[in-house]
Amino acid sequence: MRIWKTSCESLPIILGFELQLKTEFQLHFFERALTLPQEDEFMGLREPLQDIAECGLPTALEAMGERWSFMILRAAFNRVRHFEEFLSEIGIARNILANRLTRLTESGILHRTPCPDDRRKVEYRLTEKGLDLLPAMIALRQWGEKWGTGIASNPVLVDEQDKQPILPVTLRSHDGRVIDHNDLCWMNSADIKPLHAIDDGGADAHERAGRVRKLSAI
Repeated sequence: MRIWKTSCESLPIILGFELQLKTEFQLHFFERALTLPQEDEFMGLREPLQDIAECGLPTALEAMGERWSFMILRAAFNRVRHFEEFLSEIGIARNILANRLTRLTESGILHRTPCPDDRRKVEYRLTEKGLDLLPAMIALRQWGEKWGTGIASNPVLVDEQDKQPILPVTLRSHDGRVIDHNDLCWMNSADIKPLHAIDDGGADAHERAGRVRKLSAI
């Protein structure tokens, strides 16, 4: 699999928005809190926001939640392997690079191993856990190009088989439909039934409707 190699500036811009977005979110949340109806009026579910230990997002942010970790990961997807390569390719300070490589290795995202041709040297390779971050990296990159730089990347990331640009990363339903936040809701896992067991009408449908809460209503 060939991964893009470019001087893309969109990812740093994304991370540079962090403080501004936090401030705007806090103000927005406060304003919404004054106008939202009481929880009982929703008669539905939302994600348990206080159960941090059971949420995957804090875990991901703990490992990847700052600029240099993303820049190292981007370089690793471009087959940068060695400490000195990372140092020269992404312009990072030596002590910061050493710290981030240690964190990414301890998190299981990178694997530190002796070089095959010189056992005195080491290289850093993406693990399966690290490779699973590729869709998230591409989604952030596409978001940065759309809302940050406004410039499409070049070279272009393409499908190796057909040599055509990849599509935007999207949310998809179980049957492949592209959906957005208006099509989403939370539901208890115990209440989710196989499609063949779902009755489209009657009391069962009304009961399910009372147990969900549209994300668009938040």
